[in-house]
Parts: sequence; structure tokens; C-alpha cells
Amino acid sequence: MNSHRISRRTLLKGAGVSLALPWLDAMSVGRALGAGEASTPPIRFAGLYMANGALMEAWTPKGIGRDFALSPTLEPLGSFRDEVLVLSNLWHRAANTGDGHYVKTGAWLTGTTITRTTGSNLCAGNLSADQMMARAVGNFTPLPSLELGIEPVSTGVDVNVGFTRLYGAHISWATPTAPLAKEINPQLAFDRLFRSQAARASGRLGQDQSVLDLVADDARRLQGQLGSADRQKLGEYLDSVRAVERRIAFDRRRKQAENFEDPQVRAEISRLGRAVDLYSDPARVSERHDNHSEQVRLMLDILALAFWTDSTRVGTFMFGNSVSGRNFSFLEPGLGSHHENSHHERKDEKKARYQKINRWHVAQFAYFLERLKGYREGSGTVLDNSMILFGAGMSDGNQHSPHNLPLVLAGRGGGTLSPGRHIRYEKDHPMANLHVSLMKRMGAAPAAWADSTGELAGLSDPTFGGVEAPPAA
Repeated sequence: MNSHRISRRTLLKGAGVSLALPWLDAMSVGRALGAGEASTPPIRFAGLYMANGALMEAWTPKGIGRDFALSPTLEPLGSFRDEVLVLSNLWHRAANTGDGHYVKTGAWLTGTTITRTTGSNLCAGNLSADQMMARAVGNFTPLPSLELGIEPVSTGVDVNVGFTRLYGAHISWATPTAPLAKEINPQLAFDRLFRSQAARASGRLGQDQSVLDLVADDARRLQGQLGSADRQKLGEYLDSVRAVERRIAFDRRRKQAENFEDPQVRAEISRLGRAVDLYSDPARVSERHDNHSEQVRLMLDILALAFWTDSTRVGTFMFGNSVSGRNFSFLEPGLGSHHENSHHERKDEKKARYQKINRWHVAQFAYFLERLKGYREGSGTVLDNSMILFGAGMSDGNQHSPHNLPLVLAGRGGGTLSPGRHIRYEKDHPMANLHVSLMKRMGAAPAAWADSTGELAGLSDPTFGGVEAPPAA
């Protein structure tokens, strides 16, 4: 059995393509490592942001510590109950200004207050926690960080609060005045990972040209150097890349066909649809009028691949911009706008619609966790070696409240987190403490951070549940 020692930074290369590899046994302890490489799988961080808050009465679990029951909104996480930490009573003091959505979005990963402006002279008051992490580990990967989203950057001024809508399109800030643009096109996000900058700029590679075909010779060479377990793992990885490519190609052709009445074009799209297992998820509904679910899952698949291949260790994903008016009638006829339903006015019908939209977001989060859990790495999985933060910058969207933010932290952080609990902190505990705790696990240790008072208690203590709920009035 062949089993050569290979560097963690080994790439499969072809014409204009560099394809990073997943963690293989040939990269483990006792193998030859490149300068600065770790002998254990790296820790990753992702922040998944949900716009418009959550209906907290349907979000918060009953019970604390390990003795808790998932709420109706969090039920899609059922198979991951022991892989998550539900965190209650965290907030951002800096977002307690009453100025709608934008201040809350700006603070989610910065902990600071954005500067009111109606122009492009933005200032978030801080760089974001994910970018502090990228500064610490970005030199070990092809991409320091990866910012993804769904909706394009909003423009103009929200006259209701006097803020430029630009603030609502960003959660990642390289500096206090420089937000990082997010990629919303699955093809371009995929190309950013696997196609060289020079090839993308020159247009030498067509979008329909598979990166796997371009690196086929290098892949065959590497297969001959690996043991049987690594060969199987590499094969599974290449199959995953191919599956994402096919789904992106179908989605692109489907969109192109929408502009044509040619029956042959539509027939070809139909054929591709049957060939690609696009609708395998039984929870999905018809995407004849809206492919939002597929676009979200493609982006999450790309982020999962980026982590598995160590293309980056830091990523963010925005399900929607601040004040997102995304219509969710693709889930249920008449469900309507996300933002409109978040202003439920305490009406039962609107609250029920709001909760269903929240639950859909949780289901996509669960999908991402499933992808990470399916990627084996060393003696565990990529999920075991990750810290995935999901949530919103406000709690009840009807009140624009920065108190008791809806937050779930998944993964084990390479053994530094002990999930499977609901932790209830004292009222108005700084979310900045969570930022500090996650940054330190990624090797970033700022001397001071927003209103942090230190690390967040109990993340690694399996017995910690926080405080009991106050008795009912």
C-alpha cells in the first residue's frame, strides 16, 4: 500500500486552476509538514446572518443546561441537538439606539455603533470579529476569508431612519470604514475558490469547463501516492465538487432560459433538470417561480467545500440584507414578505407567518451543519473542528430589540466547545464576550473589544447552564 507524506498545502493543479485538498491521513501527525503548518485539523469559523430578527416566544428553548427541549422554531436542529449551544440573553449595548435594522446589523460582528450617514462615507466603529480571525489565520489559506450572500447591495437612503441602505448589506468589515463585498452569484463564488485570478480575468476558462477535468492528470498522480482510505476520501471530495458544479450549471442555464420562448431551449432545461438531482430534498417545494432555497444551499455547499479543502478558515453568509423584503410564498402560498411579517403587530396570523420564515432559516442552518458533519477529517468531522454562529442582530422584529439576541453556536471548535446545551446568561450580557471567546480560539486576542468584559463563561464546561428563568408573573 502506497502512502506518501504530503503537505497540508498540496494543491491539484491544471490550466488556470488550483484545487485545494481536504484533510488526509497522509497529512497527519508524524507526517512531513510544511513551515507553519499544524499537525491537527484547523479550526474554522462561519457567521450565518438572518435578517429581521425572530419571534422569540417560538425561538427560546425550555430548560437550561443539557436538560432543554428545542423550541418549535429550532426543531429542524433535532438531529444536531447535541452539536449546538443555544445562547440566551446576549445583546449589543452599542445597538440600543432605536434606529431600526441597520445599527443592529452593523453591530452583529463588530459590537459597535455605526455612524449615521446618507452617503457612502461608512463607518462601523470597528472591524468585525471574523476579520480579526482572518488576520490571525488567513496567511495559511489561499483565501483569508470568504463572504457570501443572496441579495445584492441595497442603495439609496432609508428615510424612516436616515441611514444609507449600504449598511444593511454588510456584516464583515476589514476596517471600521471598509466593508467587504459579498459574492451572491454561485458560479462566481465557485470560481473564486477553484479558478486562478489570472484565468478569471482573462476569460480563458469557460464557465462550463469543469475544474475537475483540468486537474484530472494531477489527481491521478496523487491517487497513486495515497493509501486506500485517503484514496476513498479524495474520491468523495472530487464527487462533491462535481455535484456542486452540475447544480451551478443547471441553475445558470435555467436562468438563461427564462429569457427565451424557444421550446427546444426549455426542453433542454427540462432534460438537465431530470439529470441533476436538484429536488432531492423532500422539504423543498416547486422552484418554478423562485429558486431561493437552491441558491441558498448552493452557497452553503460552496462554503462547506471551502472549509473542507482549507481554502479558507473564515466565512460569512447573509441570508438577506437588513429590511429584506424577500417574498416567502414559495414555502406556502400567501406567506408574503419577510420584513412585513416581522412587523407582526402582535397579530396571531402574522406571527405564525413570521415564525415559519424563521424556521425555514433554521432548516438551512441545519443543512449546512449536515454538510460539514458529512466531511470526515482525522478522527472526527469538519463540523467537530468548526464554530458556526447562526442568528440575527435583533430579537423581536416588531420592536427592533437588541436584547436577548437569537443565537445558536454549532460545532466543537476542535474540542474547545462543549455543545448540547441551552445557556441562559444574566439579562443583557455582552455578545462582545462571545466575539472574544471565538476570536481567541482562532488565535486572535485583541487587547480590548467593544464592550467586552472578558470571555463568555461556560462554553467549554459541559455542566454549565447559566441562570434559571425568573418565575412567571
